[in-house]
Amino acid sequence: MSDSIKDQLQAALTTAMKARDEVALSALRQALSAIAVAETSGSEQVVLSDEQVLAVLAVEVRKHHETADAFVTAGRPEKTERERAEAAVLEGYLPTALSDEELDGIIAAEIAAAATDGATGMKAMGRVVSAVRAKAGPTADGAAIAAKVKSALSA
Repeated sequence: MSDSIKDQLQAALTTAMKARDEVALSALRQALSAIAVAETSGSEQVVLSDEQVLAVLAVEVRKHHETADAFVTAGRPEKTERERAEAAVLEGYLPTALSDEELDGIIAAEIAAAATDGATGMKAMGRVVSAVRAKAGPTADGAAIAAKVKSALSA
C-alpha cells in the first residue's frame, strides 16, 4: 500500500531538514500545520483522507500565490520569489489541473444533464457548478468554474 499524502509530506519534511532546504522546509511545515489544524478543529480529532489533505494543500497554494501577488503590489520582489517557490513545493503534491478543454467538456455535459431534468438557463447554475466541482476534484478553482458555467449558461 502506498503512503498517504500526509506521510509523503512528513518524509519530504525530514529530507528538507537534512538538506537544509529553507524554502521546502517552510512550505512543508506550514502545510502540515494547516493539516493538523483541520484534523483537530472539530468537536473531535479526525484523520483527513488524501482528498481532504489535497483540499488543504490547494488552499495553502492559493494563499502563497495571493501573498506573492500582494508582495508584487508592495514592490517586494525578494519576498515574491520566496512565496512562489513555496507554492511550487506544495503544487508538486497536487494532481495536475484539468485543461480548459477538459473542463469545458465537463461543463457542457453537466449543463446537458441539468437540461434533461428541466433545469435550464441561470436557474441551473448552482446545480451545474456543484456537479462540475465534484467531477473536477478538490483542487479545482471554484471561482473559475463558476465563471465558465455562468458564461456557458448565458450563451
